[in-house]
Amino acid sequence: MTRASVTSAHRGWELLPPQPRRALHLINGEHYAGAERVQDLLAQQLPRFGWDVDFACLKPGAFERERSARDSRIITVPMRSRLDMGPARRVAELLERGGYDLLHTHTVRSLLVGRFAARRARRPLLHHVHSRTDRDTENALRNRVNSAIQRFGAARATRLVAVSHGTAHYLRGLGYDDEVVRVVPNGVPVNPAPRPWIAPDGAWTLGMVALFRPRKGVEVLIDALAQLRAQGRDVSLRAVGGFESDAYREQVLAHAQARGVAEQIHWTGFTRDVSAELARIDLFVLPSLYGEGLPMVLIEALSLGLPVVATANEGVPEVLADGRAGELVPPGDATALAAAIAALMDDPARAAVLAGRGLQRQRERYSDVAMARQVAAVYEEVLQEAQR
Repeated sequence: MTRASVTSAHRGWELLPPQPRRALHLINGEHYAGAERVQDLLAQQLPRFGWDVDFACLKPGAFERERSARDSRIITVPMRSRLDMGPARRVAELLERGGYDLLHTHTVRSLLVGRFAARRARRPLLHHVHSRTDRDTENALRNRVNSAIQRFGAARATRLVAVSHGTAHYLRGLGYDDEVVRVVPNGVPVNPAPRPWIAPDGAWTLGMVALFRPRKGVEVLIDALAQLRAQGRDVSLRAVGGFESDAYREQVLAHAQARGVAEQIHWTGFTRDVSAELARIDLFVLPSLYGEGLPMVLIEALSLGLPVVATANEGVPEVLADGRAGELVPPGDATALAAAIAALMDDPARAAVLAGRGLQRQRERYSDVAMARQVAAVYEEVLQEAQR
């Protein structure tokens, strides 16, 4: 019995093709953060909509170790440098010999390789835009180069999948029209039994989850924590995730020491079980400066029924219903961040209302099943066009 028939037997209400189609996702694979979580969840959920997924990995690393989609194959096609096009021939061969119907890329690097591979194999190319390339790093030259590569690669893409309406607006500003851009919001599994949010009796634990790098704004949160402590508030921070580099880690730890809050921050390091860490906090904080197409950790916090304070950048306001499902503050403003946190500490009833609204939005709009259903619809649309 095929995977499609098994799925159909259990999900009779879903209309599936008679045989599963196949998609090859071309990824970097070096890290396991938000974009990689999207890739992993799509591989787990797309089979219920008639699509099997495998991965071709350009920079083997954390993704292969940490992924949950073990039914999907992962093939290493190492890229020696940013402009090494050697893997394009190998990816094209994979597409042809593996019987894949299309190629789906997720990064600027994979898009560049994918452009040549898809053309060689005569397969449709889709590119997932997880964030803006023009504001992805602190290096302006690198951002310009990445933006140029994206324009070059996307010229051969049949569809651009934007993770939020904000990201779609950015793409339209670059000249892509509605025939090419499709919005598919990120999603995470629905929590079947979220805990009711209860204000802590005494000390509050703030939580942040990230692959820590400058654009994530952890220094701003550290400054806000220092302000809250200076007000006499019993509050600490649980910082979940690894650092992009050892040099940046030392820089952040020195900043916390200088602000006098080093003892009030617990750095957990990378964890596969983000939900378990979120269950140990009272208030989720997303202090990102920029580069958040639609952050997965934000949706995961909502799925657990946590109140949220986040910066208003890119796709964040639409997830939080422009402040109706979580507090929004300007990016880079530690005083505003501290004030928003303090306001919820002083008004736990409002915090509970926001937590409830956020939980409902996640269930209705931002599930992993909804995300996979919409991606599958884009796949089918592309194949129908190719067959005309």
